[in-house]
Amino acid sequence: MRKPVKKGIIIAFGELFLKSEGVRKLFAERLVRNLYFFLKKGGAHFKIHFFRERIFIETNQTIKAKKIIKKVFGIAWFAENFWFSDINQLIRFVGGNYPDWIKKNETFAIRVKKDRKIIDKIAKNINRKVDLTKPDKELFIENRNNNWFLYFKKIKGAGGLPLGSSGKVLTLMSGGIDSPVAAFFTAKRGAENIWLHFHSFPLVSNASIEKVKELAKVFLEYQPHLKIYFIPFQKAQMEIKAKTPAKYRILLYRRLMFKIAQKIAEKENCQALVTGESLGQVSSQTLPNIKIIEEIVKIPVLRPLIGFDKEEIIKLAKKMGTFEISIKPQEDCCTLFVSKHQTAQGDLKKAKELEKKINTSRIIKEALRGVDWQF
Repeated sequence: MRKPVKKGIIIAFGELFLKSEGVRKLFAERLVRNLYFFLKKGGAHFKIHFFRERIFIETNQTIKAKKIIKKVFGIAWFAENFWFSDINQLIRFVGGNYPDWIKKNETFAIRVKKDRKIIDKIAKNINRKVDLTKPDKELFIENRNNNWFLYFKKIKGAGGLPLGSSGKVLTLMSGGIDSPVAAFFTAKRGAENIWLHFHSFPLVSNASIEKVKELAKVFLEYQPHLKIYFIPFQKAQMEIKAKTPAKYRILLYRRLMFKIAQKIAEKENCQALVTGESLGQVSSQTLPNIKIIEEIVKIPVLRPLIGFDKEEIIKLAKKMGTFEISIKPQEDCCTLFVSKHQTAQGDLKKAKELEKKINTSRIIKEALRGVDWQF
């Protein structure tokens, strides 16, 4: 009795081939766990088979599975495919089904990985013209541990590294366009995100809080779980506004935010802070002011968007599905208490002198007491 042909999706790793054997195995196992989580969450019926350099998702729900897999980091490409237990089964299947794949007037090529000797055996059963340079149809065949895989079209994956393989980061999430995109890029490099949002509620509406919650729902398509810290910041803003000149307020707000963020990062075992800053986009994002702001912390500060312009960031936000949420109106917790004329060339010594007028220790303790978080 002939064994049935298995159908599903074959997955190729991204950068894992650059790693040592031990690291590659750990990263691949992480990728398998992530795939299992998202496919299960998406309601797909599936079975995962792990090979040294490939993962095979056995499923009849390929349309649903492809939509889910496309957002899983650590995948170079994937393709719908057939899985055969031996070479003769593959040869018979191709010989009996090629008319459905290759029309009479079309050319074809067979691309074999691992065992090129079988090309002639397969090609002689296909009554079509061969063109190895620019064929109309390509048949890709791979041999993995005496298992044979046949597929026709590679689909580009999300790339990067499997989520969770690069530790954890704390992302300062404003609710605007930039920060969700920055979170996406750090997740793509394998870092699990925890979000931190500063708000001015109840002095203003809770619009920014609700936006961040909406953004989280989108981000959970890329990351299995997400913890969010909501920090009340209105008292700190009011004290800084009362005691410092207008042109330095945004710098003092940001330094205090970073200080609070560092405390939370230490608690959550995060190895870096992440911001959506882009060089020169606003006054607080000039090189002198970036230096002044990050001087307050010892933890590394990652800025994935530092070289992007606004149009590029907007394009990425639309692709992610966060743009329409991010442009909803809100009263920003910084701009609410800041005049339009901010210094683009701050002085660190001056900023430190002004900071002495503020009881930063008390403000930080009060802010952390007011923390609210959720998954």
